[in-house]
Amino acid sequence: MNLCVIGAGYVGLITALCFGKKENKVICVEKDSNKLRLLKNGVPTIFEEGLDELLKESLIKDSVLFTDDLALSIKSSDIIFIAVGTPTKENWDVDVSQVEQVIDLISPYIDKYKVVVTKSTVPVGTQKYIKRKLLENNVPREYFDVVSNPEFLREGKAIDDFFNGDKIVVGCDSIKAKDIMKNLYESFKIKMVFASPETAELIKYTSNALLSVKISFINEIANLCNKVGADIDVIAYALGLDKRISPLFLNAGIGYGGSCFPKDTKALVKISENYNCELKIVKSTVDVNEKQRVLPVSILSEHYNELEGKMVAILGLTFKPDTDDIREAPSLYIIEKLLEAKVKVKAYDPMASPEIRKIFPDIIYCDDAYECLVGTDAMIICTEWSEFLNIDLFKVKELMRESVIIDGRNMLDTKKIIQAKIKAYYSIGKGNIKS
Repeated sequence: MNLCVIGAGYVGLITALCFGKKENKVICVEKDSNKLRLLKNGVPTIFEEGLDELLKESLIKDSVLFTDDLALSIKSSDIIFIAVGTPTKENWDVDVSQVEQVIDLISPYIDKYKVVVTKSTVPVGTQKYIKRKLLENNVPREYFDVVSNPEFLREGKAIDDFFNGDKIVVGCDSIKAKDIMKNLYESFKIKMVFASPETAELIKYTSNALLSVKISFINEIANLCNKVGADIDVIAYALGLDKRISPLFLNAGIGYGGSCFPKDTKALVKISENYNCELKIVKSTVDVNEKQRVLPVSILSEHYNELEGKMVAILGLTFKPDTDDIREAPSLYIIEKLLEAKVKVKAYDPMASPEIRKIFPDIIYCDDAYECLVGTDAMIICTEWSEFLNIDLFKVKELMRESVIIDGRNMLDTKKIIQAKIKAYYSIGKGNIKS
């Protein structure tokens, strides 16, 4: 098929390349000239497993064209995917201004029937709004149908998820558009869920909200475990054996981050308020997570009483391993709180985006974990990178001024902690150790 993907960000780039792999002819539109130049030269603009090879293959096979020529892209395509950002406003509303701009820009070039598809995560009612907007822009009604086709991609596993995901959700009110979308995804051996546009728009938000609820729930139980002397790992294991619950998303820690969970939970709360239907559980999930992500600072404050002048090492800056994404990462909020307390901060991450240096230009960035620990009073593990799993704790104790460890991801072996005579070890729900 002839496809156009508008936006070469995370979702747009993965969508364009994966559809190109399926022998479609894809045009990917990007207005950022620097990003466009890199992609045309086969240089990935994001870190994602398998992306480098997929990008190079698409250029060699000429299956994906990267361009800023919107007129050519729209006129040459049968299906138009909108994959632009929909960030959260300060009041938790969804900012759909980029989607609105796209509709205004593409309207003059729709000269025959097209299927306009929202890949971006958009609030309920967006499909209806786009239809209305296209008509207001004098696009004949017979020239378009509008479909909601939300993405369900995990960062670090996005390409595999695109080809082998759990579900493909399509929300439409047109038999013609439904048949076209069914044909597009025919080669994907994934369960397709057809629904009304409103249902499809809500599925994405409710999926992420439910997973967020599960994370915040286990984190609250972990905090209780530390109070009563229970082990959250054993509790999570037992819970996961129940087929109704499953073991996924039951890892206690310092909360969730990234581009989806924080944004989508807040958006769902706001959507419910706009329809006068309060979602108390989801709202509480947001509150729990915002407290959980800065829990290490509270632990340090209790340990030292006075934090000013202390040197703290942050291991891991991204919101999860195997990505360079720092959006809504707990590390950002921890560093901010530490700096407010006049703590000196050193940081190391094997993959963090250079963007963090713009946010915190005055902290010390290190090239490896051990360099980061030299002369520090405490270290906080914020991201479960595999290299931290087998860190030499004897060397850690030797390098640090005071070996106080806050294990925000419950990675370290407590037996090794005791053997290395670490001064103080704080976990999330597995108890604390002090020598």
